[in-house]
Amino acid sequence: MFEQYFGRKTGKLGYGNMRMPKVDGKLDVATACKMTDAFMKAGFSYFDTCYTYEASEKMLKEALVKRYPRESFQINTKLSVLFTHNAGDMQKMFDTSLERLGTDHVDFYFLHALNSDNLKKADEFDAWGFIRGLKEKGAAKHIGFSFHDTPELLDDTLRKHPETEMVLLQLNYLDWEEPKVQSRRLYETARKYNVPISVMEPCKGGWLACDDSEAGKLLKSANPEVSVASWAFRFFAGLEGIMTILSGMGTLGEVEDNIKTFSDFKPLTEEERELLKRAVEIIKATPSSPCTDCRYCIPHCPKNINIPGALHLYNNYHIHKNPDTLRHLYYMMGTVGARPEECENCGVCEKVCPQHIEIPDYLAKVTDLAGKD
Repeated sequence: MFEQYFGRKTGKLGYGNMRMPKVDGKLDVATACKMTDAFMKAGFSYFDTCYTYEASEKMLKEALVKRYPRESFQINTKLSVLFTHNAGDMQKMFDTSLERLGTDHVDFYFLHALNSDNLKKADEFDAWGFIRGLKEKGAAKHIGFSFHDTPELLDDTLRKHPETEMVLLQLNYLDWEEPKVQSRRLYETARKYNVPISVMEPCKGGWLACDDSEAGKLLKSANPEVSVASWAFRFFAGLEGIMTILSGMGTLGEVEDNIKTFSDFKPLTEEERELLKRAVEIIKATPSSPCTDCRYCIPHCPKNINIPGALHLYNNYHIHKNPDTLRHLYYMMGTVGARPEECENCGVCEKVCPQHIEIPDYLAKVTDLAGKD
């Protein structure tokens, strides 16, 4: 369906524009322009953002829309059903996205982060009719949705909405058989309906791109010439129905490494797949939280705890086993918000977490680690 976008040899890499380059905590437009230039020069053209990523949409305007012919790239942005309170909100969100992006249309417009709760809101405000209307007017060339729930609910959603032209799914080799996420079954459900798939979190928020982890060292020893991240991307090479694979690139080096991987995008060999199974066993044996730093939880925390930061501390501790670093960073968290120990265990963060993480439990574990002698 989208061969005009993704039919080229190098077309499957998508630019996930959530993790942007920064200098001293501020967005680095100059570096973002260099990253965009490298991406476009290599023959890629698909950029993914969202209404809730305000800075991301504005950055795309500066680094991409102002600097390249409109027909040379594709933008996917999304309507945040979670923050929709009435029918009028949807038009406001779309208009705001267009203004931030500096364009009069988007190539793809998705309903964002659908799960059982957000689907109820989408039905209540007829979000499906709204995005169909945008397509009819030409304001959005193609429509679809991103999804964070069970294969059964995905099946029901695709059955009810045959207008879906693409679905954005969280897929990666670690979660392929994971009972909570069920990546493989989600993939198979989309294939059942022959709906093109865009892949998000193929490196699980960078967790599958860590050279310092035991799994990373295993993969690096098998092939020192390629990055650990490349294994996560190549897992999808050859799978039918995959239109684009997003990478949340935050540095020029990550862009260049991904270009190298996708410019010669070869499926894993059987030997490499067996090695990847060993890596999965190692990762699952290491205490960790599956946080991808999507940051959906932060606006909902009544105590303003940097939840992804706390879960990163937990993961980092179990990789490097450095309690002094953990204690230092833990107490530094108190200078920009609340520390994990202030969690009220309200559970609101769990409801919006795409990874279904038991967040209060992990915050308690981080607090415990920080308090050890």
